Amino acid sequence: MSLRLQPVQVATGSDDAESQLVFADGFLVAVLVCLSEQHEADAGKWFLEAGFGRVDDLNAPLFADVDEAQGWIEQQLL
Repeated sequence: MSLRLQPVQVATGSDDAESQLVFADGFLVAVLVCLSEQHEADAGKWFLEAGFGRVDDLNAPLFADVDEAQGWIEQQLL
């Protein structure tokens, strides 16, 4: 399995500007958003805005960086 990221802007209703679509073997499996300064202590962390299939998890953790998020997504897809 290989993950591919594609930068995208997501209308989250906040100042969170940096986002990534995550594809696994050509299928969209997740949308990741980097949290803005308005999230104070969590600013710069990555959030699973949406997950699809086995990546759909309402209790997904916050991720320190996009690499950590990708590792978590890969584990969900195993």
